[in-house]
Amino acid sequence: MRVLEKLSPRHLELRRSIEAAIDEVSPQDRMLRLDRDKRFDREARDRLAEIGVWGLGAPEALGGRGGDTLDQVVALEVLGRKHASMAVYGVVSYLVTRMLRDFGSVQQKAEWLHPLLRGSKQGAFCLTEEGGGTDVLNNTKTTATLDGEKWVIQGDKTWAAGAANCDVLLVTARTAEHRTRGLTVFAVPAKSAGVTMTILETMAINGMACYQVNLDKVEVAGSAVVGQVDHGLQQLMTALNGERINAAAVTNGVARGAIEAAVARARGRSAFGKPIAQFQSVQHRLAACAIQTELAWSAVLEAARQDAAGVTTDVLSGVAKWASSKASLAATDVGMEVMGAAGFLEKEVMQQYFRDARLHVFAPVNNDMALNLLAERWLELPRSY
Repeated sequence: MRVLEKLSPRHLELRRSIEAAIDEVSPQDRMLRLDRDKRFDREARDRLAEIGVWGLGAPEALGGRGGDTLDQVVALEVLGRKHASMAVYGVVSYLVTRMLRDFGSVQQKAEWLHPLLRGSKQGAFCLTEEGGGTDVLNNTKTTATLDGEKWVIQGDKTWAAGAANCDVLLVTARTAEHRTRGLTVFAVPAKSAGVTMTILETMAINGMACYQVNLDKVEVAGSAVVGQVDHGLQQLMTALNGERINAAAVTNGVARGAIEAAVARARGRSAFGKPIAQFQSVQHRLAACAIQTELAWSAVLEAARQDAAGVTTDVLSGVAKWASSKASLAATDVGMEVMGAAGFLEKEVMQQYFRDARLHVFAPVNNDMALNLLAERWLELPRSY
């Protein structure tokens, strides 16, 4: 039950349609089996493409379904509850399409954006490098050098979700020495000569594998530049705020899913002659988690509304991301305790919620860095880094 949420009938119908699609193609037992096997769920991705989920937030004139960030967070919250790996796919997809929507050329929109919005192609985002993903200015060692009419890209990226299955990589590279006006984003075909990938073996989000991407003298045409040369950082800022809002929606869905599963378990499990749902200690912990999750969801919705209105959301996206990740940690911890030994069973969804929630403590921005940004930009305290 959502006590603070105010959504339009259209958004409620969007939620119902996505829930029905996932229940149809990837019910919980199948989803958990794919998670154990570490397999990407193409059937779910394609079914969601059929109902236009990957086109949310982009105008119909570009091949999208229309709507805005609010539509995206409604979709991602459902996927966080029912299929977290597919939810992370959605976060990456929306980030890539937003960059191309806002800064892509006519050619890039025709070649990449239109099929990405339809779900017939897949993209990945290559920003993070070894040594940190937050300190982009100091840690971007990948370079792009102009050689005649072509750019030559050299470097390594890491934690590129879904890279091996995609068609286009959005790669951030240093193109000038200037600290803030020296980064450029390139749309690199994933099968380009010189691109190799190594899978990173992880313990969660098993259906959306991450990769290290090596770019060894990868040549791309000048038309591969997304937006303006040397202005990649400025282009990234708004897109990354949107990514944090979307990630917050996913982890909020994880929290809500864990609460629902814990409530169901508490009602069905008895001890000392009565259901444990009747025990005050269980009730209090579940109610506290529900409050925390509901308040965080309100922050997500407000951040999405502000983003859709064109308002800068550096503060509000940080609030939503931090609050939702904390809510998911609390809900999954309590959920595992309510489940008892059953929480360790692979057939139970709680163990997946418990693992998947851990991602969002440090991605797409570390929680401590989120607090640094909030202290500086919201509370106007001195910069701490």
